[in-house]
Amino acid sequence: MAFLGSAIPSEVGLRLLLCPIGSNIVIRTACCTVGIGLPIYSTFKAIEKKDRNEQEKWLLYWAAYGSFSLVEVFSDKILSWFPFYYHMKFAFLVWLQLPSGNGSKHLYARHLRPFLLKHQARVDRLLGFLSTEIEKFMSTHDGEIQFMKALVVKCATTANQMLKDITHPVRPQGQNMIEGPSPPTRQETHDSGSDADN
Repeated sequence: MAFLGSAIPSEVGLRLLLCPIGSNIVIRTACCTVGIGLPIYSTFKAIEKKDRNEQEKWLLYWAAYGSFSLVEVFSDKILSWFPFYYHMKFAFLVWLQLPSGNGSKHLYARHLRPFLLKHQARVDRLLGFLSTEIEKFMSTHDGEIQFMKALVVKCATTANQMLKDITHPVRPQGQNMIEGPSPPTRQETHDSGSDADN
C-alpha cells in the first residue's frame, strides 16, 4: 500500500511532463530547474568542497550550457513550434549532467573546444576591439554616465521611500485614523483666548 502512495505522485508528474498539450508551462519550468537551478547549487557545492573533479565537471557543464543557450537565442522562435521541443530540450539538459553519459564533457571535447581553438585568434581580436571601444565610450560619456547613475540611485531611493510610506504609513501626532484630528484641549482653548485679549 505504501508503494501505491509513492507511485501516484510520480505517475502524475510524468503524465504532466509528457503530455504534449497541457504541459508547456510545466516542461519549461522543469527545463529551467534542471538547466539552471540544480547546476547553480551543484556548482556552489563543488566550490565550497574544493573538489577539483566536481569543479571541472560543472565548468564543462556551464561551457556546454552557455553554447547551447547562445544557439537557442537565435533558433528558439523557430524550434519552439516543433512538437516536443521542450521535452527534447529537457532530455538534452539531463544528458549534459548525467555522470554516466558525460554529455557536457563529450560536447565540449568533440564540438566546442575544436571550434574555439580554430577561431581563438579572431575571438580574442574581437574581444580586444570591443573592450577598447567600451573604454572609449565610458571615458567620452563619463559625465552622462555619472548623471544617469545618480538619477537611478535617486529614483530607487524615492521608490523605496514611497513603498515604505505605503506599507507603513506614519500617523500624524494627535490624529486618530478613524475620528480624524483630536479636538483642542482645554489648556489650548484658554491660551488662545488670552492671546486674543492681548
